[in-house]
Amino acid sequence: MKKSAFIFLLFISVSASAQKFAYIDTQYILDNIPDYKTAQQTLDQISISWQKEIEGKYAIIDKLYKDYQAEQIILTEEMRKKREQEIVDKEKDVKELQKAKFGYEGELFKKKQELVKPIQDKIYNAIKKMATEQSIAVIFDKSSDLTILYAAPKYDKSDEVLTALGFKPGSKAGTASDPKSAGGGATPPTRSGGNTDTGDRK
Repeated sequence: MKKSAFIFLLFISVSASAQKFAYIDTQYILDNIPDYKTAQQTLDQISISWQKEIEGKYAIIDKLYKDYQAEQIILTEEMRKKREQEIVDKEKDVKELQKAKFGYEGELFKKKQELVKPIQDKIYNAIKKMATEQSIAVIFDKSSDLTILYAAPKYDKSDEVLTALGFKPGSKAGTASDPKSAGGGATPPTRSGGNTDTGDRK
C-alpha cells in the first residue's frame, strides 16, 4: 500500500450537516499487531543476511585490487588485462546482486509486499467498515504526510480499528491535543533494517 493510500478519504453518502470526521494513527495500529512485528523482524533478518553477503563480495574485490596493485609491475600485459577484467566482472556481478536484492521492486520489496501488505489491507478494510457503520465522511491518518496540528482525542479511532481487527489496544506515546504528538508521525517503513546501498567501490 503506497504512503498516500494511508490517507483514507472515505466519503460516505450522508448529508453535509451529518458528516463526521475522524483520524487514525496507522503506525500505532501496526505497532500493536503482533503479525506486523514478526514481519518486520523477518525482513530485518533477511536484509542483514543479504547485506553481509554483499559486503563479503566487496571485501573479496578489494583484496583482488590490492593484490593487483602490489603485483602489477611483475605481471605481463596479458596477465594485467586478465586480472583487471576479473575485478571489473566481479564488481559488475556484486552491483547486479545488490540491485536484485535491494533495488526498486527487488527481492526485499517483494518480500515486504508478501508479508506486510496483507496486514495493511486488513487495516484498510476494518477502517472502511467502521466508517460505513458510523457514517464517517472522512478519515485522516496522522502518521502519514498529512499533518494535523490539533486533533481532539475523541475523534481518534485507532483503538476501534485495533479492536475490530481482534487486537488489544496498546499505550500511546503522546496526547492527541499536543501539536507535536498530533502531527505526522513516522510512516511504516518501505523497507526495514537493511535496504542499504553499499555504493560504488572507490
